[in-house]
Amino acid sequence: MWKRATTSLPGRSSSRSIMGSFHTLLIWVTFILYVNGIPWTQEKLQHRAITLTQDEVRVATSHTDLEQMWQRDLTPLLVTRYPGSVGSQAVQNHIKTTLGSLGAGWEVTEDKFVSQTPYGLLPFINLIATLNPSAKRRLVLACHYDSKYYPPQWHGREFQGATDSAVPCAMMLELAHALDEELKAQKSSSPNLTLQLLFFDGEEALFQWTATDSLYGSRHLAQKMENTVHPAGATDTNQLHGIDLFVLLDLIGASSPRFGNQFPSTTPWLTRLQDIEKRLHSMNQLVDHPNSVEYFWPDHPVGRVLDDHVPFLNRGVRVLHLIPSPFPSVWHTFDDNEQNLDRPTIQNLNKILQIFVLEYLNTRPVIASNPQNAP
Repeated sequence: MWKRATTSLPGRSSSRSIMGSFHTLLIWVTFILYVNGIPWTQEKLQHRAITLTQDEVRVATSHTDLEQMWQRDLTPLLVTRYPGSVGSQAVQNHIKTTLGSLGAGWEVTEDKFVSQTPYGLLPFINLIATLNPSAKRRLVLACHYDSKYYPPQWHGREFQGATDSAVPCAMMLELAHALDEELKAQKSSSPNLTLQLLFFDGEEALFQWTATDSLYGSRHLAQKMENTVHPAGATDTNQLHGIDLFVLLDLIGASSPRFGNQFPSTTPWLTRLQDIEKRLHSMNQLVDHPNSVEYFWPDHPVGRVLDDHVPFLNRGVRVLHLIPSPFPSVWHTFDDNEQNLDRPTIQNLNKILQIFVLEYLNTRPVIASNPQNAP
């Protein structure tokens, strides 16, 4: 608040001198902003996505294949995979091998740590896949790959955790497969913006959900990223500053999911997902999709859910939480298995998410020339 001056006002010449200095300062500030633009950490707030043409959408969606995703990426994930288990190690290896085999050239790193749990010290491993590690800004897609732990008396029954969260993980791997060529091109054409995939360990409570028995992986990684300088050589920015948008996928795979709005600050991006859904519907690109809007509802506020986004949200990261409201009826039951997944829904969401990523990254698929026009 300004305080009222108690000394006498300066003379007219002094006033002109002060005003002259102020105008000079204003000119210099304007010049600096014009030359340097806004700080890179604020570019996310003004980011504009492109809109693909219908031909480009058709080309992009033709690259995704539900049956291949099912066999190649989803089936290997449908195993018991609580932290430290044999299944967990197998899933980690599958994710690393899959991304390492692609032409886009993902850098996959591990965030290993040990944490105290109700069952003593346990090892956890987050997987971080970054398309272009030197890029300042990242669009982040995230999921958890661990499954809920059931004590020994439940042995004999495999908890697959199909929607929670094998399908979201498989969707992210399928996106990397389907958009491999586009992401390879984007990597070289847009050096300051990239895609990052986060696969969290230990989202589930091992005994009972508390602040310390839950979100093991995301709590550790959010703190680590906050303490990691970014970009290299920076003095006052960290990896969290580099996250444009944190898109968390969870409990996906059942029929008729409805994604409501938890965070007004990212409403425009949820609205964009709805717009993509409408566009794909009008182009007959979606299966068993009777209405133009079935999934994304930016005008429907829903209550906030404790999930892997929370440690990032609490540190100022903008979040888009794609979790159905209400939860699937099979949530945390042994019926959360492959038999109760809805294939059309998963394929539709694959297409919508892939178009969203391409448009956010300002990347267009290459449309092959008409062979009839070739010499």
